[in-house]
Amino acid sequence: MKKGTKLDESTEEKIKEAARIVFTQKGYAAAKVRDIAKEADINLSLVNYYFRSKEKLFELCMAENLQRLLAGNDPIINDESTTLIEKIERLVTLHLDMLLDNLDFPVFIVNEMLSGNTDLPGMDKRKDMIANSVLAKQVMALKKEGKLDMDPMHLVMNLAGMMLFPFLARQRFIKNGAINETEFYQMIQERKKLIPLWIGQMIGG
Repeated sequence: MKKGTKLDESTEEKIKEAARIVFTQKGYAAAKVRDIAKEADINLSLVNYYFRSKEKLFELCMAENLQRLLAGNDPIINDESTTLIEKIERLVTLHLDMLLDNLDFPVFIVNEMLSGNTDLPGMDKRKDMIANSVLAKQVMALKKEGKLDMDPMHLVMNLAGMMLFPFLARQRFIKNGAINETEFYQMIQERKKLIPLWIGQMIGG
């Protein structure tokens, strides 16, 4: 598909913004292409012309969300004025807020992992950036001082699990009547404080 005009770019962005709204409000499964066209106030055929399918549009929106999230990490993990725990507190808040705004994002991430996809945007470059970050140096300093008696990957895995699992299980919890939407939101707010506390206890911080 060839694009190049401002009109093309404007229309494409309009569709993507509408898709983000519809996916957030209805979830991927319930969202329909005609819902996105209506939200964007454009013809249904234009959505199909630009993005071919709901799946492709969803993947693009989620990949762009991932790029924004990773870019938001950089000033946090390279802040020399904050401790490791303070960095974790800020990262947890950033990630949980993003997940609340994009409830299907965890499913997208898990599906990408299960598919073995290693082509997520900019991931190769980001591995080096993270490895050379202030946060990584703080973690390795704890390791050398003997204050962190574990592989640092445990921290990464625990952080990811603590943040992602509630969202992956959200619909099941709500369907079973364990919690409602309001209670889920409140629990996520609580986890912004609890997760850094749990991680701090792991590393003796």
